[in-house]
Amino acid sequence: MGSLGQLILMRLRVMYRQPEVIGWTFIFPVITTLVLGLAFRNESLAPVRVAVADGPGASALLARLKDVPELETQAAPKEEAKRLLARGRVALVLVPGTPAPEALVDPSQPEGRTARLLVSQVLATESGAPRIEAVKATPVEEPGNRYVDFLIPGLLGMSLMSTSLWALAMPLVSMRGGKLLKRLAGTPMPRAQFFVSFMLARTAFAVLEIAFYCAFARWMFGVPMFGSYLGLLAVGLLGSMSFASLALLVASRVRTDEAVGGLINLVSMPMMFVSGVFFASQNFPTWMQPFIQVLPLTALNDSLRAIMLEGTSVWALGAPMAVLAGWALLPVLGALRWFRWM
Repeated sequence: MGSLGQLILMRLRVMYRQPEVIGWTFIFPVITTLVLGLAFRNESLAPVRVAVADGPGASALLARLKDVPELETQAAPKEEAKRLLARGRVALVLVPGTPAPEALVDPSQPEGRTARLLVSQVLATESGAPRIEAVKATPVEEPGNRYVDFLIPGLLGMSLMSTSLWALAMPLVSMRGGKLLKRLAGTPMPRAQFFVSFMLARTAFAVLEIAFYCAFARWMFGVPMFGSYLGLLAVGLLGSMSFASLALLVASRVRTDEAVGGLINLVSMPMMFVSGVFFASQNFPTWMQPFIQVLPLTALNDSLRAIMLEGTSVWALGAPMAVLAGWALLPVLGALRWFRWM
């Protein structure tokens, strides 16, 4: 076996012999998925809470609203009702008045508009008459439209990013501090093979990570797969290579564990929040989108979701694949140029 093969085996043995790597790769994603998947599991929407302020006519308002299944009403003094609204405990406060009651809403609460429309519909109907439904509502459940289905690909992308950065950058800095890099630099080993071995070893380990994560998500939450597992694996491996390349660049000149830990957090934390792990990246302003779309985690998460939830082919993911390929190539070229062996 050549030097590249020996270097890859060395990296795989190091990762296999470190229990913390196994824990962060397999156990931590499972715990994270269980906690978030159970916390944000899809359930029937709860009734919208409405408070009716005490005063003349409050009893009549409560009587007209109490039989509406979409509303949960309660009576309260006016100041107490306002406090409930400010704390988000109710979506609307109805103040009795003549000729019509006054609705107090918080513009920042999405349920406030729903509550106002429901209350308006009830009060517009004659007392004692049944409500007229302008549109028939039929509940529909489609595979892949739950929040947990959206969450799982994002958590997989985040796991691939975190494992790649921490499992590659930290050992490199430790090897530099222990003078091992200096010894390797004095051998006939081609330096490019040293970097490639780190990336290929991480890619090989990522195969197990992706397979384990998909199997767990399917078994525990019934997350569907509308696309190809091979396509998902190809995208996941390219994403792993991208973050492995970024890890090599991050650790190219750092000497201490504290410094590399700070750099890894500096690189990974912004992407965890803006790249669509827990919510869609489109929620951010339009002027931020060009920057967000060129981040490797954004490209990876969008591609994983497109394959899993929409059945998109890898060949149709031209732009995000180009982004991941760029991140897989450019940082490792920078590491080759600036890497410090001692």
